[in-house]
Amino acid sequence: MVIQIMGTKKCSETKKAIRFFKERRIEPHFRDLNEKELSPGEFDNISNKIGVDNLLDIEGKAYKDKGLKYMVFDTKEEILANNNLIRTPIVRYERKVTCGYEPNEWKNWVK
Repeated sequence: MVIQIMGTKKCSETKKAIRFFKERRIEPHFRDLNEKELSPGEFDNISNKIGVDNLLDIEGKAYKDKGLKYMVFDTKEEILANNNLIRTPIVRYERKVTCGYEPNEWKNWVK
């Protein structure tokens, strides 16, 4: 079983996702978005599964610092320009994708 987790080392939700899989003896492949950003192709694959607006972290510091709450903007363009706007972790297994901490969905994957 190959699980890919994309997030940041400082993100508590990403740490919980990694711990979730390790507790089930599954070693996930972790990718730090601060070191290697999402490519436009990866972004399209992920956003086609879960929606562009679901990828945007409206509770995050980067969103508030940029003042995006009060602006009209292209979500895809903003996320590709600043990966700190992504709601993490993004967890991929085969053709399935989740964004954020979704342990109930992951339990279905590891059955």
